[in-house]
Amino acid sequence: MSTVGGRTDPRVTRTTTALREAVVELASQRPVSRITVAELAERAGVTRATFYNRYATPLDPLIEALQADLETGHRLEEQRRAEGLTGPELLRLATAEVADHVERFALVYRHAVAEPADGGVYDALVRHFAAYARGFLARAGEGAAPDVSRAVVAQFLAHGFAGAIRAWLADPSVTKQDLVEAAVACAPAWWPAAAERP
Repeated sequence: MSTVGGRTDPRVTRTTTALREAVVELASQRPVSRITVAELAERAGVTRATFYNRYATPLDPLIEALQADLETGHRLEEQRRAEGLTGPELLRLATAEVADHVERFALVYRHAVAEPADGGVYDALVRHFAAYARGFLARAGEGAAPDVSRAVVAQFLAHGFAGAIRAWLADPSVTKQDLVEAAVACAPAWWPAAAERP
């Protein structure tokens, strides 16, 4: 990313923001695999060359936008941990933050899980949860979790949580609270205690 005096060039920031907002708008209307670079660039007010300077496909800025929103929730979790919230409270609030994220982008996710060509959105969600779980396990330290492959545990948790979100999106009778309650009930017994580690 271009920098000016050690800072990100404001023009780059504006372009990135415009592309993220435009792709979220378009992906809320139809699957991202059906969005062309030409229409995305036009919606964002940039040239196709500008788009290709940064991205390969419309999926790229969409994933960036979704990840940025998820990271906001993780920063809230860190703040709550610093404020002294306990493991069970942290688990419930962190799960609710993710549910809020999915609700904010519900149309995007619904298109993505319904369209086989849009598996990249779901895959990015799994990767995000796996990275979060790996970081969580690393922070928890020895003895806070079972002495097994943490990479496997992270993938197990990531696919399980992403699968729960898919089930929520696929069934209108399942509420956001249902998702939170189910995810909290399925969390490993050691997770809340590990969450209290600094």
